[in-house]
Parts: sequence; structure tokens; C-alpha cells
Amino acid sequence: MFQPIRLSGMLAATLCLSAALTMAPARAQESTDPIKLTLHDWTGQLITTEIMGEVLKKAGYSVEYVQADYLAQFAGLETGDLHVAMEMWETTGRDAMDAATATGKVENFGETGMQAKEEWWYPDYMKEKCPGLPNWEALKSEACAEAFSIPETAPKGRYLGGPVTWGGFDDERVEALDLPFEVIHAGTDAALFAELESAYQRQAPILLWIYAPHWAPAKYKGEWVEFPPYSKECYTDPAVGVNPDAAYDCGKPFGPIWKVGWSGVKDKWPGAYAAIKAFNINNDEMGAMITKVDLDGKKVSEVVAEWMAANEPRWSGWIKK
Repeated sequence: MFQPIRLSGMLAATLCLSAALTMAPARAQESTDPIKLTLHDWTGQLITTEIMGEVLKKAGYSVEYVQADYLAQFAGLETGDLHVAMEMWETTGRDAMDAATATGKVENFGETGMQAKEEWWYPDYMKEKCPGLPNWEALKSEACAEAFSIPETAPKGRYLGGPVTWGGFDDERVEALDLPFEVIHAGTDAALFAELESAYQRQAPILLWIYAPHWAPAKYKGEWVEFPPYSKECYTDPAVGVNPDAAYDCGKPFGPIWKVGWSGVKDKWPGAYAAIKAFNINNDEMGAMITKVDLDGKKVSEVVAEWMAANEPRWSGWIKK
């Protein structure tokens, strides 16, 4: 007759521990290597990335922040030398993102929840000097170009673009639309908005790259130029658009801000992968945090710590998915 086997307390405990380890979540088997998140050169991206990094740290991951060029970073993401880029804007990064994901080495991790807009922008006080705005065709007049000129570009107008690493095809747009303007690129994000602040206070002429989510469209009264509507064909086929001989004869695209990364993340750090995909924040939240850094003088780390403290139930859900 079968007799049940009695286990000593120590043996029973050992078997229970073994069973527990066997049934432990996959996260226990994940790599202990640091997850490398890329940092770029604008405040919102630094905030987004540090929030994600802090959430991953709370989940027990090792995190490393790596300064990287916005578009050139895809080389590192494809090789796995870099792992996660938290902001790829539909407006300027879609082509680079699509080319990278087409290799199978980079994955689109989904939307951040923020919607991007980047376009030429001018203060309200410039409308009197350039009748016809916000229609882009107003910029074609010599009088309007001169109204936006500075001594270095006169009689051509000046368009102050973002850092060259941001892309955006502004030089190509000026040529395709035959605009009497010269594109001057700001060296940094901070320099771009410092010049806006200075011009606005003096009511001086300025036409520049403004993006949202950001504090600038809320702080300053102005409008975006209305170019011919964007289409993918406008960027790739010269026959499409108002100039049959040139591409980029239209405005910039609007749309989501995406999360992208090395395709190996999901296998090497599956728990982190789930958290990154779950990450979601909206324009109003981001605009408020950028304001605290750029206008109120707080450090990015301070603003991130405040957000983490105020939103624990929310981010805790990301790492439990």
C-alpha cells in the first residue's frame, strides 16, 4: 500500500524555494546590463527620457543616459549599442525612423501620447508689416521679406531655424517655394528661444521654428505660417505640389511623437520593454514641465522627481504590465 512521504522542514523549505524560483516572473531572468537611453538637445526630450529612466530604475533596471544626435542615433540603435530613444517626432524624424525600422533592427515602440507640431512662426506684431499672413504666399513679397530681414540678410528676410541636427528641410523649402529668405540655424534649442525672447521684448522682426509641446506658443502671441498641406509625395516626388520641379514645396507634417528602440530590447529586457510601450504623457503635462525648467529655472531632475511623486499609481502600472 502506498505510504505518503514525510519531508523534513529543511527539505520542504528547499523544495518550496526551488518552486518559487521556477515560477518567478521572466524579469528575474532579464539581463543586468544597463539600458541605454538617448539624450538630445531640447528640454522636453530630456524630461521624457529621465522620467522613463527613473521608472525603469524603480523596476530594478540599470539605466545609462547617452548623449546622441537626433537622426544619427539610428546607427547605434540598429547595432544595439544604443537601446531606447523616447522622442522621435513625426514632423522631422519619420523618414529616418521608417528607414531604420525597415531593417528589422529597430522597432517602433508606439506613441508617447504627445502630438507634435513644428512650423515657421511669427509674433502677432509682424502681421501689420507683412499683410497676408498667415498665408505663406505673403512671404514672397519683397516688402515682407525686408520686414523680416536683419542687417546680415537684407534685403532678404531671415528665417531662424532649429539646430541643423533637427532636420526639417527648411533650406529645401525656401528654394522650392522661391522665398526671398535666408535660413540661419540656431546653434542650440536655448539659443533659439533666447533670440525669440529678445526680439519679442523689443518688438523686433523675427520668423522662426517653433514647436509644440512647448511653452513658447502659450507665452507669446503669434501664429504659424500656413504652407501648402504636407503629403509624403510632396517630400519625395517633385511633380507633386505647387512647384513641379522641386520636392519639399509644402509644409511640415504634424502627428505623434514616437518611442523607438533596438529590436532586441523585448528579448533582453521584456519587463522594461512592456514599461516603455506603456509610457504615456500628454502635451499639457509636458508643456507645464518644460515651463518649470526653461522659465522657472528648475533642474530637469527636480521636475522629474515632482512628476514621479505625483504620479506613482500611474507609472507603477507601467512596470506591472
